[in-house]
Amino acid sequence: MIVPRLIERKRDGDKLTSSEWLELIHGYSAGDVPDYQMSALLMAVFFRGMTRTETDALTDAMLSSGARLDLSDMAIPRLDKHSTGGVGDKVSLVLAPLIAELGVAVPMMSGRGLGHTGGTLDKLESIPGFRTDLSLAAARAQLDRIGCALIGQTAEIAPADRKLYALRDATGTVEAIPLISASIMSKKLAEGLTGLVLDIKSGSGAFLPELDREIELAKTMIELGADRGCPVVALVTAMDRPLGDACGNAMEVREAIEFLRGHSPEDLAAVTYALGAEMLQLAGVATTHQDAQLQMREAISSGRAAERFRAIVAAQGGDPRVVDDLSLLPSSPLRAEFRASRDGIVQRVEPRAIGHGVVALGGGRRTMHDVVDPAVGFDIMVKPNATVTEGDVIAIIHAADDAGVAIGHSVLDAAISIGDAPVDVLPLVSHRITSDAVEQLQ
Repeated sequence: MIVPRLIERKRDGDKLTSSEWLELIHGYSAGDVPDYQMSALLMAVFFRGMTRTETDALTDAMLSSGARLDLSDMAIPRLDKHSTGGVGDKVSLVLAPLIAELGVAVPMMSGRGLGHTGGTLDKLESIPGFRTDLSLAAARAQLDRIGCALIGQTAEIAPADRKLYALRDATGTVEAIPLISASIMSKKLAEGLTGLVLDIKSGSGAFLPELDREIELAKTMIELGADRGCPVVALVTAMDRPLGDACGNAMEVREAIEFLRGHSPEDLAAVTYALGAEMLQLAGVATTHQDAQLQMREAISSGRAAERFRAIVAAQGGDPRVVDDLSLLPSSPLRAEFRASRDGIVQRVEPRAIGHGVVALGGGRRTMHDVVDPAVGFDIMVKPNATVTEGDVIAIIHAADDAGVAIGHSVLDAAISIGDAPVDVLPLVSHRITSDAVEQLQ
């Protein structure tokens, strides 16, 4: 295998064979193909794309680069949910314990922050002591014991994707449908699932802001799953504004725990329950959307979902007292109010700008090796079409120092605009996509 020739062919719009993808990915995983060559190939793919056969080959190559979680002997359904990435998106933190409490095994494998979006692993690791680097054996034992494991990719699971994931983030090649699809599905197929629900983000804060590309991404992953015996359902959800109020790792954990304790922003609850209903129906635990909603709301109101989260935190080395005492989560030394500059109606709360702002404060990564500050971020108290008065506190900046406070003010000045008239916003859940149809929801 002569890697420069492969790069040239892809650069010129040609396709690579399945065996070439297999050799290339396994060579990269083993360290025989350097980052600079793989970066060049990723950029060529970004501009030239991949055929469906190539996407299949890349998925299988990354899947075969590691071991799989064998759950075939479990008597209960095994479901996971995956989001394509958003700002303020802490849905996984709520759904995993909630769905596990309702009799479904949830082997949830998540990633770290990518580009302007937050990562579930970074959020979980803001809980003191919480470990996401479980071995497959440890994850399986935890699934048997409490029905849920919240893990990251170890050297065992799709290690090639683990390296590529970080490299894509650092080289500006995230927003390529074949790369997104193969990355997500190689991890999910390694989990031994009986079903998968996808949260495809739409709008200005999504990696793919155009609806037709979002639907293409969903269809690609649905086909990859169907061909490998894993049924997949996708919902398209809004990311033209942050989801919930909190944007930042520890702050989002705090909001997720408050949800599990019965208190949630309306938008976060709506998206979470919609995705959860799909999971429960796909698992056969609920027969209708209404049935699923009732089961989930009872698990929240009774406190059972919060207790399941407490068990997960304790099992993975975290301090379970955080469920009752949110002050145990990291908090920033400085907090500053951001006030409305005029009377009017909020026109825009730009999620991409907010996400990049969290990174600028230290809550995300600019390079593969950056250390994340879990305490920084923003509390955003307004949504588009909210009526505000000059001087109202509409956001809180959580920063490590005075320089961070200044950055926060600059970010919010650019991200939040106020005008005189109402604006159109995307519906929270707009489309449902299956192997049979694309359904626009009312």
